[in-house]
Amino acid sequence: MIDQSHTDEHYVVGVDYGTLSGRAVVVRVSDGAELGTGVHPYPHAVLERAVPADLAGTEVPLPPEWALQVPEDYREVLRVAVPQAVEAAGIDPARVIGIATDFTACTMVPTLADGTPLNEVDGLADRPHAYVKLWKHHAAQAQADRINALARTRGETWLPRYGGLISSEWEFAKGLQVFEEDPALYDRMEHWVEAADWIVWQLCGTYVRNACTAGYKGIRQDGAYPSPEFLTALAPGFGDFVADKLEHRIGALGEKAGTLTAEAAAWTGLTEGIAVAVGNVDAHVTAPAAQAVGSGQMVAIMGTSTCHVMNAEVLREVPGMCGVVDGGIVDGLWGYEAGQSGVGDIFGWFTEHGVPASYTQAAAVAGESVHEHLTRLAAQQEIGEHGLVALDWHSGNRSVLVDHELSGLVVGQTLATRAEDVYRALLEATAFGTRVIVETFRDSGVPVEEFIVAGGLAKNALLMQVYADVTRLPLSIIDSEQGPALGSAIHAAVAAGAYGDVPTAAKQMGKVRRHVYVPDEARAAAYDPLFEQYVALHDHFGRATTTMRRLKAIRRDAVARRSSGKAARA
Repeated sequence: MIDQSHTDEHYVVGVDYGTLSGRAVVVRVSDGAELGTGVHPYPHAVLERAVPADLAGTEVPLPPEWALQVPEDYREVLRVAVPQAVEAAGIDPARVIGIATDFTACTMVPTLADGTPLNEVDGLADRPHAYVKLWKHHAAQAQADRINALARTRGETWLPRYGGLISSEWEFAKGLQVFEEDPALYDRMEHWVEAADWIVWQLCGTYVRNACTAGYKGIRQDGAYPSPEFLTALAPGFGDFVADKLEHRIGALGEKAGTLTAEAAAWTGLTEGIAVAVGNVDAHVTAPAAQAVGSGQMVAIMGTSTCHVMNAEVLREVPGMCGVVDGGIVDGLWGYEAGQSGVGDIFGWFTEHGVPASYTQAAAVAGESVHEHLTRLAAQQEIGEHGLVALDWHSGNRSVLVDHELSGLVVGQTLATRAEDVYRALLEATAFGTRVIVETFRDSGVPVEEFIVAGGLAKNALLMQVYADVTRLPLSIIDSEQGPALGSAIHAAVAAGAYGDVPTAAKQMGKVRRHVYVPDEARAAAYDPLFEQYVALHDHFGRATTTMRRLKAIRRDAVARRSSGKAARA
């Protein structure tokens, strides 16, 4: 039933594409009220072990560190989650004036000139490089290492804008991997497209490259990408990568990319011709939703991974940051990004693989999830009681080491160690990783004065208090369970002309609860010795020894031997 109480109101739709699902929210333009949501899990989730037979005709095994997705799953979010959200909101869809999307980054789609993903081209469905490379596809680390080494040797001026290191998650490393491992498919590829821009292309029929991913993940600084000379020196034949596959018109954040096509209107149930905003990244789009459009406010979007974004009036070179871009979050300020490649993923991995059956049974009896059960037990401990310290590198290190060949570690385990001990140590490790980032920013002249959390992990009170104590920062919480989707909706309102700019819209539509958690100095002091040990391990395994890298190489060799043995037996 349509709610007739606000017949003169207008609405916008924000769609947040996460790692495992897409979420849509209907938002009232006048005050940011979230009226209805829809969630649709991707049917194929993340392809990490193989491209399944239902896609490729026969199962195609994947090497370690691969993470692929299926673009049709993204279209399905538009067909399912958006109509769900509109129905749940009880509004007349004709009152929706705009739609905007955000995406995990860097997530890359290889396409033809018309936007058709290569995995949908006849004869290419069994080629792994034809699929979407999800942000956590880390198999291009060797290419990233070469990019970094050559950039340092040549003194490339763009390298310091990225903390001195380019990530294997980003556009150039992944593109170079395709070029080197499947050159025939690389030749078929006509566009190397951020998923954030591809989904906008699907909505409005126009390919517009958003300024956010171009600046951060696309190494575009001061209006230019790495030069053809650099790319040729990197790999002969790769010099035309930018001109042939990457370069395209740049759209500012909050700008209208185009209008909803008839086909996309049929998918979503919205009106053909409404505004479609330029794409954005899930982390960066969340800052306006949290009203964090000024300097000194670090927003942590905490989910499977964490992305840290903040604005500043000054341009500084921060070691290991993921980038600094003029207008990368809001116009007129320098937008900084850092991050942690594994957070919620680590907690989820531990509950799935590291918890005895007795804990699962006890959680069920108590009516708790395993996470809730372990959190309750861990919260009863004194700081340091477990005698452990962990490194949160199970998905590599995004900041400040920028090395996805690193791996997780727990030190101090004994026969007395219990599941809740390790769980708490992992929670604390992610907080220590964040403190390293915060202190690196401060030491570089970019002060962090407030820490704002968005994402589902904000519900864990123990985790939030640990972060406040470890960082010694007041911790605010975005007052929305769909922060990125709300941020996208704010950009949709700007693209539709309801507000003149993103900060103005954020002030009216954003939501935040200030200083929900405040640091306790006694607890903070108790964490300092643990943090000291974390830093010692961080520097030893991250900088002084190649142990973790060697273990990754040994694993890859073993997997390759096993795969070749299976093929020989077949």
